[in-house]
Amino acid sequence: MLHCDRPMVSRSLGELRVSRVSVPSSDPASSAVAAPHELLLLLTLATVQFTHIVDFMVIMPLGPQFMRLFDVGPREFGLLVSSYTFAAAVSGFVAAFWIDRFDRKRALLALYAGFIVATALCGLAPTYGLLVATRVGAGLFGGVISGLVFTIIADLVPYGRRARATALVATSFSLAAVAGVPLALWLAARWGWRTPFLVLAGFSLLVALGAARLMPPLSAHLASHRRRGPLGQLRAIFGERNHLRAFAFMIALMFAGFSVIPFIAPTMVANVGMAESELPLLYFCGGLATLVTAQLIGFLADRYGKHHLFTVVALASIAPILIITHLPRLPLATAVASSVLFFVLVTGRFGPAMAIVSSSAEPRLRGSFMSFNASVQMAGSALASPGRHVAPLRCRGLAGRRLHAAVRFARAQDPGRPRRPAAAHSRIDRVWHLRVTWQARPSAAPPSA
Repeated sequence: MLHCDRPMVSRSLGELRVSRVSVPSSDPASSAVAAPHELLLLLTLATVQFTHIVDFMVIMPLGPQFMRLFDVGPREFGLLVSSYTFAAAVSGFVAAFWIDRFDRKRALLALYAGFIVATALCGLAPTYGLLVATRVGAGLFGGVISGLVFTIIADLVPYGRRARATALVATSFSLAAVAGVPLALWLAARWGWRTPFLVLAGFSLLVALGAARLMPPLSAHLASHRRRGPLGQLRAIFGERNHLRAFAFMIALMFAGFSVIPFIAPTMVANVGMAESELPLLYFCGGLATLVTAQLIGFLADRYGKHHLFTVVALASIAPILIITHLPRLPLATAVASSVLFFVLVTGRFGPAMAIVSSSAEPRLRGSFMSFNASVQMAGSALASPGRHVAPLRCRGLAGRRLHAAVRFARAQDPGRPRRPAAAHSRIDRVWHLRVTWQARPSAAPPSA
């Protein structure tokens, strides 16, 4: 039986409530894995996430190569990135209707097998169009995998340690940046861009075999699962106002980050002046720093409160977002330092945020809820990738300032857009920093020469 502390905890993030589920030994969702095996399970999930994230991340630093080899521009590259995330959003929505009907382990392994096949096909795609199609296939499986991993964490780890557990699995992002992406870029530079995908597919196959052997059956949630039709499942998930707050929170979180993240590598090459061979250093340093800071933020979130820590880190992340979207040509060390600050604070929001979101649903609905959450998470990422199309939006407050910075940055990458003289840029920037309304407006027409 589900035991919830009353009253439910409420904090300042849009009044998003967290169900503080107690974790007595009689709770089947919490005792399914013995304590000595919890770390092994988390490491297994982190490895699954590592391969999934490398597959997603490696597209971004390979952007300059794709644009050169396939003769495409930033708009087509944005489509390549967003095709994965839109597909993941659709698959997460569809999977939410059936994911709670199956053993978590079997569902994870089946989806992971599909992801491996799609990743291998990415490495065999001969044209830009087929590459986009294979990225759609990878997104169909990868989006559900991510939500399922965090569902398993929320089912098995007590709330008091959940931020640390989430941060441990989230270090897969850092490891992907430190080891996965630099290795993939080295393979691409030595043997071509197809090699990273083929090697990743082979490594993922080994991970799948290990997970099948090491992971225990994860079916405790089936005891309390009540079958519903699609409409009943929608009512159960979207009829709860707290779930809607969680979804809106996640969309805003992902949109803020992915308005900038996909374009870091192209802008470092085109605007800052980094060589493509120097990009692995950028991701290595950023990932190495987040390996330490993610665990620290997770520990502090469990100790001082997940809502409070998220608020502090989110406010602090505004500075590196504005910095990295306005970088001129700089020395390599300064550019890398700016990127490290960005990775530390922007990705540091994720641990406490996922602990908050995963705790806002009851265990019997958590699989469907997290699948829907993965869907809206990917939708937020996909909407942010082609950020140049959102300039007509009018937003106030900090969100508006961050959105405006992201829009200006994405628009600056369009080679067909007329350029302002350098002096005009400096005048506009000075005016921008003196504005008190913090309102995002469409960029003014370029002044005549």
